[in-house]
Amino acid sequence: MGGVQLTTIVARVWRGVATVFLVSLVLLGLGPADSVAAQEDGGEVSGSLLQRNDDGERVGVAGVIFRAFDESGAEVSSTTTAEDGSWSMTVPEGTYDILLDEQTLPEGVSLRNPDKNPAQVTLIDGASKSALFPLGEAAASSVGGNTVIQLIVDGLKLGLIIAMCAIGLSLIYGTTGLTNFAHGEAVTFGAVTAYLLNSTGVFGVRLHLIPATFIVIAICGGAGGLFNRVVWRPMRRRGASLVAALVVSIGFSIFFRYVILFIFSGRAKRLRDYQIQEQWDLGLFRLAPKDLVLMIISVAVLVGVALALQLTRMGKAMRAVSDNRDLAESTGIDVERVISLVWICGSALAGLGGVLFGLTESINWEMGFRILLLMFAGVTLGGLGTAYGALFGSIIVGLFIQLSTLVIPTDMKNVGALLMLIVILLIRPQGLFGRRERIG
Repeated sequence: MGGVQLTTIVARVWRGVATVFLVSLVLLGLGPADSVAAQEDGGEVSGSLLQRNDDGERVGVAGVIFRAFDESGAEVSSTTTAEDGSWSMTVPEGTYDILLDEQTLPEGVSLRNPDKNPAQVTLIDGASKSALFPLGEAAASSVGGNTVIQLIVDGLKLGLIIAMCAIGLSLIYGTTGLTNFAHGEAVTFGAVTAYLLNSTGVFGVRLHLIPATFIVIAICGGAGGLFNRVVWRPMRRRGASLVAALVVSIGFSIFFRYVILFIFSGRAKRLRDYQIQEQWDLGLFRLAPKDLVLMIISVAVLVGVALALQLTRMGKAMRAVSDNRDLAESTGIDVERVISLVWICGSALAGLGGVLFGLTESINWEMGFRILLLMFAGVTLGGLGTAYGALFGSIIVGLFIQLSTLVIPTDMKNVGALLMLIVILLIRPQGLFGRRERIG
């Protein structure tokens, strides 16, 4: 009998994989032609050249020339940094030395590590690579008050994005006990779908980002509900263990990540709307209009989710299932309906988080995987299974990441957040808002 059940579970999982794969092919560009073309054209090397001004704010350095040399020493491409300090070059597959022409740096500006210029990069299968050229001294002699305030604002923005993505992860864990490693791909799926609707266009129609975002929320929510119905609900009914479900989620994470790479290609891309904006000088800090709107939307959505959990009938049912599933079911709550709604809402929030994340950074095939570790840090810090814990834990993680750049190199800022996660787990394993549980 156990063998028959296992065979049925495996068959259901494979049917789920096939269904979601076909849906992904339709939604993510209707075919792999763009990816193949990208691989034939080569890959992209990019980066941003930033320095701190007198107020401690990070600003772009424009007009600096970068050159790419192949293994024979021949120059194959060159580019100049834009006003915001960004630069990119498209080159064929291979190994290149990326040289920053130090003679084109502004007076008084120098490389922090001149011995690492040029930087060597290797491009394979049309992938994109970043080349880092930090400017200035390794250690700042002083830190101004404006610098700290600017970093706090940046940390709040990052924390709100992490929270938007992480609340669904926490609610899914609270109601099902599943640690869903594929949640990061829901974030990527939302960002990539927004790019296709806004920048590339589907069936020749390109939408403005605002209506495209509503479509992304609907698509991601529907995909989450379908995913639960086809894969996770049959596994729950068959009594599959949480360890088995965890392994399946890891497999889906890898699978979806490389499906997106195959269709979307490895190049970093940007949304068409709201990319070039002049920052507002608000006295103690600077903020682009899109970042202010992003933060307002995030706060409004997160407060709305919190109020819905507290005041609505379905929100109370979600909290009841999270507290004690068996007791909730015995009182007449339709547990499966609650879990389905959690998957729909959690995936929709992840898709919205992907759009907002894509507004602040370039969109690429592994952006969700990169933010997944930060989501886990925020959820674990706040307390697994709690919506409020995910919110406040994510904000703390965002603040810690940005403020840590005062004492450690910017390239290592995410490491500090993960170290903080380890310390919290050692001191308070249940997180800040979690409840201590007795075992035995």
